[in-house]
Amino acid sequence: MTNGLDYRTAGVDIDAGEALVEAIKPLAKSTTRAGVLGGLGGFGALFDLKAAGFTDPILVSTTDGVGTKLKIAIDTGIHDTVGIDLVAMCVNDLIVQGAEPLFFLDYFATGKLDVTQAKAVIAGIAEGCRQAGCALVGGETAEMPGMYQADDYDLAGFSVGAAERNALLPGVVAPGDAILSLGSAGVHSNGFSLVRKIVEASGLGWDSPAPFAAGATLGRALMAPTRIYVKSVLALHRAGLLKAAAHITGGGLPGNLPRVLPAGTAAVLDRAWPVPPVFAWLGKVGNVAPEEMLRVFNCGVGMALVVSEANAEAATALLTAQGEAVARIGTIVASDAPASVRIDLPASALA
Repeated sequence: MTNGLDYRTAGVDIDAGEALVEAIKPLAKSTTRAGVLGGLGGFGALFDLKAAGFTDPILVSTTDGVGTKLKIAIDTGIHDTVGIDLVAMCVNDLIVQGAEPLFFLDYFATGKLDVTQAKAVIAGIAEGCRQAGCALVGGETAEMPGMYQADDYDLAGFSVGAAERNALLPGVVAPGDAILSLGSAGVHSNGFSLVRKIVEASGLGWDSPAPFAAGATLGRALMAPTRIYVKSVLALHRAGLLKAAAHITGGGLPGNLPRVLPAGTAAVLDRAWPVPPVFAWLGKVGNVAPEEMLRVFNCGVGMALVVSEANAEAATALLTAQGEAVARIGTIVASDAPASVRIDLPASALA
């Protein structure tokens, strides 16, 4: 006769899950904002759009993950920044549609729940929500032995924002408009399958000094979180200066900027912008062609903005005052082909 089985014997610790909920309640509370009803612990989260100040709102929703950057977090034990990445990947996609992020939910799945590890991840999520001005209203923690190795975990995020009906983006983009860039913090959260291959080829360990970042280990430098552009981009939009915005993620500038351009136009990028040194290192060590670098990575442009030529100077001043590194990188032109990006710069300008 076998001994009686229970859930803990099967690999799931309900007590650990409950301990995590209690540990993260103060984190969630620190992100509250106008419109939130209730707190953690319910079967769902409630949000009052009227209390948030909207009159005729359109809801906008996004979902995303962090990709294989999580492998570096797991291998290095650096768990305090991937939560910021998770929020950034969602809320930056909201603002390019003119929406203010309102609330966020996360999904954390692991083989064996480590409360300390999970709390560090969720603390990063709460920090990302504070940067974005949205509330962490709930989520799900799943302990799944047999699906994940004990130390492995996966993350997904879901965010909802709102915009007044007459303020959705993109607006009317036309030939002659200026293209501005907002600087990235580095690789952000795309291309890490290639990054990991390049690091492997370099022979360096995660705890080796980063060749491109003085005073940091390679692991810590590559874990620099995705920048959250919510406050600066919404400020530009609310000032009436923004026509369109593109979050530069997987696909780079060629794959993302055309998504906000109308038929009959193209983006010509003909002015160099500051490129973080990590990209030159990745390109050199991996012998990655410039075209591939631009297609995989943001190469220093975290967000591309389209403004009228007449407003370019005012937009640059406003964004600079918001703490952004702004560069004029190109112009919108007429085109007979589908919306596209043409980069009229030597490869050396992007290294």
